[in-house]
Amino acid sequence: MRVGTFVLAAQFPGQGQGEALHRAVRSAEVAEEAGLDSVWLAEHHFVPYGVCPSAVTLAALLLGRTRRIRVGTAVSVLPSAHPVALGEQAALLHLTSGGRFSLGVGRGGPWVDLEVFGAGLRAYEEGFPESLDLLLRWLTEPRVTSVGERFAFREVPVVPRPQELLSDGPAGPEVIVACTSPKSVRLAAERGLPMLLGMHCGDEEKAEMVALWRSHALASGVAPEAVAAAPHVSAGVAQIEDDGAQAAETLLKAMPGWLKQGLDAHVTVDGRHRAMRDPVMYTELLCRIHPVGTPRLAADRIAATAQKTGITRFAFLVEGSGDLAATEENVRRLGTEVLPLLG
Repeated sequence: MRVGTFVLAAQFPGQGQGEALHRAVRSAEVAEEAGLDSVWLAEHHFVPYGVCPSAVTLAALLLGRTRRIRVGTAVSVLPSAHPVALGEQAALLHLTSGGRFSLGVGRGGPWVDLEVFGAGLRAYEEGFPESLDLLLRWLTEPRVTSVGERFAFREVPVVPRPQELLSDGPAGPEVIVACTSPKSVRLAAERGLPMLLGMHCGDEEKAEMVALWRSHALASGVAPEAVAAAPHVSAGVAQIEDDGAQAAETLLKAMPGWLKQGLDAHVTVDGRHRAMRDPVMYTELLCRIHPVGTPRLAADRIAATAQKTGITRFAFLVEGSGDLAATEENVRRLGTEVLPLLG
C-alpha cells in the first residue's frame, strides 16, 4: 500500500488565506515525518474551496523542503495552462527533485477561470485531448512542433529533457489523469496513463472505472503487464481518532461550512446552472465510505477499497477539521498507527 495525503489548502469560514496555505505546507511536511508515501496538491482559482492557484508552484516549495516523499499535482488544470509551459515546469521539478514529482492533470470545470486566462469554453469542452497529447510529446520527445487547432508553432528543442539528464531514475515525470466520466477513462486508457479517481466515488464506482480502463487500454494496444500494474490513485478523506463517532463528528462540525462557502463561490463562464451537493449530506457520505474512525477501522476500509478496486495508491484529505494542530495529529496517526496495520 502507498498511502499519501490530498492537500486542498481549504479556507474554512473565519480563516485567512495565509492560514489555509500554512496548514497545507505543514501537513505535507508532517506527512514525510510520519512515513507517508506522497502528497497530492489541488489547484483552484478565485474560490475559498482551495486557495492554492498553482499546484506546480506549491509542489516546487514542498520538494525543496522534503527529501523522500513524492509530491504530485491533483491536479494541474490543463485547459487553463499552456501544455508546453506545464511540461517545462514538470521536467524541471522531475530533474531537480531526483524523480520525486508526479504531474496530475485534469479538465477542471466550466468556470470563469477560462475567461480570465483567455482559454475559452472550447478549451474545456473539446480541447483537453489536444492539450494532453502535446504535453505528453513534450515530456518524451527531443524536439516538438504543433499543428493542432489550438496550439500551432514551429519545431523547437525540448529543454531540459528529463530522459537524458536523470540517469538513475524514471525517464520523465509520472503523468496521471483525473477521471470523472467514461469519456475521460477511455482517454486515459488509450494513452496508457493511470487515473486519479475522486473522493466522491465509492468502491463500486471506482471498480467499474478501473475495469473500463483495463478493457479499453488492452483494446488500444497497451501491454498487458502495464495494464495489470497501472498505478491508479484513489482519493478519499481520512480522520483518525480513538472513537469512530467522534471522528465523524469532527468532520461534520467543520466540513459543511467550508463546502458551502467554497462550492457556492464557483462561477460558470457561460452562466450555466451547476447543481452543488448538499454540504451535510456530502460530508456524511464521505464519512461512510472512507477511513474515518479508529486506526483499525481506517485500515480495514483502505484494505477493502484495495481489494474491491485493485488500487493500492491512496491520497487522503486530512485537513477536514480545519484546525492546524488537529490536521498535524491526523497526519501523524495516519502514518504511525494506520499504515503499519496495512503491512
